[in-house]
Amino acid sequence: MNGGGNSAYGHERFRRSKSHFVDRITADGSGGRPVEAGRYRLVVSRACPWASRAVISRRLLGLEDALSMAVADPVQDDRSWRFTLDPGGRDPVLGIRYLAEAYEKRERDHPGGVSVPAVVDVPSGELVTNDYQHITLDLATEWTALHRPGAPDLYPSGLRDEIDAVMAEVYEDVNNGVYRAGFASEQEEYEEACEAVFRRLELLASRLGRRRYLVGDTITEADIRLFTTLVRFDAVYHGHFKCNRWKLTENQVLWAYARDLYQTPGFGDTVDFDHIKRHYYQVHTGINPTRIVPVGPDLSGWLTPHHRERLGGRPFGDGTPPGPVRAGEEVPSRGRP
Repeated sequence: MNGGGNSAYGHERFRRSKSHFVDRITADGSGGRPVEAGRYRLVVSRACPWASRAVISRRLLGLEDALSMAVADPVQDDRSWRFTLDPGGRDPVLGIRYLAEAYEKRERDHPGGVSVPAVVDVPSGELVTNDYQHITLDLATEWTALHRPGAPDLYPSGLRDEIDAVMAEVYEDVNNGVYRAGFASEQEEYEEACEAVFRRLELLASRLGRRRYLVGDTITEADIRLFTTLVRFDAVYHGHFKCNRWKLTENQVLWAYARDLYQTPGFGDTVDFDHIKRHYYQVHTGINPTRIVPVGPDLSGWLTPHHRERLGGRPFGDGTPPGPVRAGEEVPSRGRP
């Protein structure tokens, strides 16, 4: 998620910037960026759905010791993502106040703004990649030597074509669709985007009415990418982005599916509703100039029974759930049900 130009949202047509830095971190180091424990730092915001994909993947795969993580303040200033949550306002590993410093060290006057997730090379302090589409896929496929015992296969080779097809539809109409609706500057633009969001959600509900997960009988990358939008739906997209044909809680299948994932270790324990709400309502001043953060919705329902286990499926396949959240990476209680 980019951090610049927030006041323009709602006043000009929305276009998502492509990732400018697309270096790959690979097992064989063929691109000059080899997988190496402790060499890289993942920079995220718990508010951002694109970054939250990486947070979930890192935890499910057990990469906490191999890939350290920095959490940015959900409320940006004019230099975008900042480390004001850390003592002294500096990231304790990179020693910088703003993520922009790592971007500028890699390339001055770079296009596309400053976005998360981002992976930074610790020894040089330079940005390696902000390619949100590939970061999680590489964690699943290139970092396997550093996965925890029992880590799930989030991108199984025999299902990749189907996973890719589902993810492409989810990205176009749902992940990015809510933004096109929320940041629309014209009525027709908004209505087209909103219609696409709910048309796709209804198709997904039909698919998930007869199967526990989107592809196969285990959690995959496709589920992670849909979850990060669904978990934000009632809190911000329904009201703030005007995607209000119905709430997630009003769709029996999707609400149960989202709760199933939320209650699965690695998903809900990474979600911070406080960060999510404060970011969207306080940063997007082009569509919420008062910066008032709503008190709702009621979050207690996230912990109610979902009964999705009746559909079968094995969340982690032949693997096991991740262990307890590491000290220092817990979500504050005010950000969870």
